[in-house]
Amino acid sequence: MAVNVLIFLALMLFCCQVGGQEAILQVSYGSTVRQYCLVYNSSWSNISHSLTGAQPYPLVNLTSSFLCEWGQLTPGSLQGQAVAVMRGECEYSTKAQIAQELGATALLITSTKSMVTPSANDSEYSKVKIPLALMRYREFLDAMQVFPDGMEVRLYDPPAPLFDTSIIIMLLLAVFTVVMGGFWSGAAEKMKQNAGPSADVSDGHSDSSELSLYSPLKVLLFVGMMCVMLVLMYFFYRWLVYVIIVIFCLASATALYNCLDSLMTAVGCGTLSVSCRGKTLSVRSLLLAAVCVTLAVIWGVYRNDDRWIWILQDFLGVAFCLNFLKTITLSNFKICVILLSLLLLYDVFFVFITPFLTPNGESIMVQVALGPGAGGEKTDGLVEIPADFSSSYEKLPVVMRIPQFSALAQNLCMTQFSILGYGDIIVPGLLVAYCHRFDVWMGNSCRIYFISCAIAYCVGLVVTFGVMLATKMGQPALLYLVPCTLLTTSILASVRKEFRQFWNGNTYQVLDESRKPLLSDGNSGYAGGVREC
Repeated sequence: MAVNVLIFLALMLFCCQVGGQEAILQVSYGSTVRQYCLVYNSSWSNISHSLTGAQPYPLVNLTSSFLCEWGQLTPGSLQGQAVAVMRGECEYSTKAQIAQELGATALLITSTKSMVTPSANDSEYSKVKIPLALMRYREFLDAMQVFPDGMEVRLYDPPAPLFDTSIIIMLLLAVFTVVMGGFWSGAAEKMKQNAGPSADVSDGHSDSSELSLYSPLKVLLFVGMMCVMLVLMYFFYRWLVYVIIVIFCLASATALYNCLDSLMTAVGCGTLSVSCRGKTLSVRSLLLAAVCVTLAVIWGVYRNDDRWIWILQDFLGVAFCLNFLKTITLSNFKICVILLSLLLLYDVFFVFITPFLTPNGESIMVQVALGPGAGGEKTDGLVEIPADFSSSYEKLPVVMRIPQFSALAQNLCMTQFSILGYGDIIVPGLLVAYCHRFDVWMGNSCRIYFISCAIAYCVGLVVTFGVMLATKMGQPALLYLVPCTLLTTSILASVRKEFRQFWNGNTYQVLDESRKPLLSDGNSGYAGGVREC
């Protein structure tokens, strides 16, 4: 329980995309073709936006030279050819002007360091007439091995489509998680209702495996702790990120075990218990625990391999969110309104207001979410790409990540992801779960509150993605999700003349055995039966 609360305090509520001035270097010889990442300045170099419009040039390897001194080669000796040189020793514009004098038609600067969008003084831009781009030295060596007999190169920058299918997958994944989490919470409430109120809940716990938020003061303290943790992550990211990683491994393994164990119980799978020295052991539990721990360890070991680890992270993330929505319950709609409203303010403040307070003008939320060493992020129109394709920095494991399938140039440089914070799933999901439990308390057979709130969440997420695509900026998703879900459920309860019950919820502290306070105003007859919708 404590682990779940700690990891939730680390959830960064954001949804953003990252892009840059990346292009593609297509190298060919005969029927063999390879493509590599280029970083260039679109306001400096004119590169074709299509492969068919890109001119082919034979490539000359001068990486043994920095090309910083005039007179190294005979003028015109590189006529009609692209040339590759090493980065360093002099300015980009100097290398380009020397290459122009030699007759080169394009300049590739190979780099062993992180590649930042090349730039120069304003007076230098007009002096360079040929395309100039950076590429990884490691990838240039790979091209030399693949094409030992010569290379023909084309430089082009395919425009990234406005819409990527990863957004649809993200939408489906988020809605599935919220709906299943809300369903599980309501199903657990139904089982508890059938069993009768036998647990002592005076301390806010409905049973040993659930924690109920029923006090506004506790909600205020909860949100305050989230703010403090986010600020601490901003200043001490280098150390605290490992704490969050360890907690995520423990929490996700536990959550996955609970999800799989409940699923196997629901489908009627036996426990396969065995006795050993007077003690009974469940073979199913041991196998599930071994599988869950193994998956969490695999994620921990390979967490920075962006090629495939996102699949396992999303799988563990879904399990974590489902278990959280089942474990943490909100006792009434009043608590839902307080919690969601405070977290909405929290989200907006740390995304939109903090850039005016930080030295570098960066949002604290985005800075923490992407990590201080994140490559591929634009700053003042520049983009930085790591020299090594593999990630060399730690990222917080509190987001769903889906690679952008159509961003070809960006993915050659560094895998780009559409991301959605766990908080954007869990926070509205707590309201969806409350709606399902309220349907159970009221005996609504058609689960009208649960379905309506789930649809409102889906609509809010569609609006979030729509605004993000229109503005080409990451959006605080709660800015759209909270109004959609709160307004929908409030209007529904008012129309059905059940707002007072919906507002007060099922507070076990004030209920007698007949549960009449919940079912007042002529609804007491529904305590033991099913109410028509």
